[in-house]
Amino acid sequence: MNLGAGLILAAGRGERLRAGVGGLPKPLVELDGITMLARQTLELSSAGAFPITAIINSETAGLISDRAINLPSELSLIVRDTTNSMETLLAGADHIGSGRFLAATVDAVLGSGELNSFASKSALALVADSASSFEGALGLVRWRGDRKPLFAQLDSEARITQLGSEPSNFVTAGVYYLPSRIFDFGDQARSAGVGALREFLALLLSEGFRFKGVFVDRVIDVDEPSDLATARNLIRSEGIRRNPYQ
Repeated sequence: MNLGAGLILAAGRGERLRAGVGGLPKPLVELDGITMLARQTLELSSAGAFPITAIINSETAGLISDRAINLPSELSLIVRDTTNSMETLLAGADHIGSGRFLAATVDAVLGSGELNSFASKSALALVADSASSFEGALGLVRWRGDRKPLFAQLDSEARITQLGSEPSNFVTAGVYYLPSRIFDFGDQARSAGVGALREFLALLLSEGFRFKGVFVDRVIDVDEPSDLATARNLIRSEGIRRNPYQ
């Protein structure tokens, strides 16, 4: 299935995690012997995304160079010190092309086969529901009490009607299947003072974008040191892809 390009959002500093990983930037933290950046690349590739680009900051780029960190050959890097997560997404505009693309935050660690399932369900749903004019899909997971979630409200068609802080049973999972025309709204978002990916997605909803909620079962959002053990346990229990460079 031709899903389009893949984009990894990895330019944040990951301040909450740094204390537990010796100050290392999040994309280069290893989970079971492979960096989070490499793991997400391989998962996107397995799901059918091509080409794959990651937006990283200059600190991460410098460490990759200084330590000769090996990354998958299918990954291209854009070095950009973005001011917020929305700008990280928008930095990929010139590298995506037309059509839809599969995007993931670098810290979304999904269970075995989950990203493949999300991608195929999203692509098929948008074809099947063409009469409803769905333009993209957001991965959702049941809220388990994690801090600072982005809650999603749904209608009977699993259309996302609202994103924000109002509690619901579901929160976003850090994976997205989006139309490239979202980049046309970058200037409007900046003029409106939008400074985060969650706010940008909410703005797109207000502009009439129809996003379908596609559920994933097992995903760990690695934000704090305590999340590392949970993610590693998920990886080891399911035999998720190990380091192909060892």
